[in-house]
Amino acid sequence: MNIRTTHRDDPDSFFYNLRFMLIVCVLVGNALEPIITRFAGAETLFLWIYTFHMPLFVWVTGYFARHTLQGESGKRVLQHIAIQYVLFQSLYALMDFTVFHTPHMRLSFFAPYLLLWFLASHFCWRLLLRVTLSWKPIYRLIGSIILGIIVGYLPVDGFWLSFCRTFVFLPFFIIGYDYGTAIRSHIKSNWSRYVAALFSVGVLILIGVGGIPLSPGWLLGSMTYAELGHSEWYAGIYRLGMYGVQFGSAALFLAWVPTLTSRITEMGRRTLYVFLLHGFLVRLVIWSGVYNYMESSLYIPVIIAIAVLFAVMLAHPGVRHTFRPLIEPNLSRFTFHRQEVSKRSA
Repeated sequence: MNIRTTHRDDPDSFFYNLRFMLIVCVLVGNALEPIITRFAGAETLFLWIYTFHMPLFVWVTGYFARHTLQGESGKRVLQHIAIQYVLFQSLYALMDFTVFHTPHMRLSFFAPYLLLWFLASHFCWRLLLRVTLSWKPIYRLIGSIILGIIVGYLPVDGFWLSFCRTFVFLPFFIIGYDYGTAIRSHIKSNWSRYVAALFSVGVLILIGVGGIPLSPGWLLGSMTYAELGHSEWYAGIYRLGMYGVQFGSAALFLAWVPTLTSRITEMGRRTLYVFLLHGFLVRLVIWSGVYNYMESSLYIPVIIAIAVLFAVMLAHPGVRHTFRPLIEPNLSRFTFHRQEVSKRSA
């Protein structure tokens, strides 16, 4: 892959590279999920990915929220998130109704479809952060961790409007916003990065041999402790331990992220399109029944390769050009007309 520039110290290049690598992990995880109960290798890779990819995705989202949290830009981002959620929730429901003929199908905006939970949570993370901007960063972080532990005790449906995930992953959004730049400054291209990368592989091996007992339910963060089968008073300790695993695995994975500006960086600028559109492809592949013919773990590398291909394809500039009016609508026209109406009615 050709390196087009050499801005080794450009922090945004690092974060865009990270963002594309993470969206690839999202596709790989979703593609492997249908076979994790059949092949141990698929389950190991799936669990390893989930120890870091969503925490880091929330972290990098918090980092990029630094310049668009308040003011008119902050309002526009919230409007875009709301529009994207309503639109794609409707489109995915329509696909279920027309293509997959899902029985008892009904459209609900209170049960996020697939990864659309991230949009609902992102909306809330921004609001929560704006409310706590007067706090010191360390207090904000401690408070978010406490909320992430407490939410598991509440007698609610954790999946409802991504309620549990909003608070479980809130600490990572806070870290990205408050400490993203500081953490990036400590990531140097020296021997320590190679050691960290080896430890990251070590985490994968430990998961494979059972050295780190993990449950998908705890990694997803979408359920309360009762829903996970833990009604004990000390269930919050498990969440605290899971935070430790996720913080550690996420920090180690950062060693794999290149710092140079490259084609990966450019694709990292268009991950929103990969994120919102890949669900259609994944659902169609699962619906086709192709997984029924996979009788060997030798298909795992094939699945990974196809997932990477999907990510690269959906990050193509042509995809952005085609779907931009749908995914990133121009809200300035709406604002202009609204102001004109207000002036005329005054």
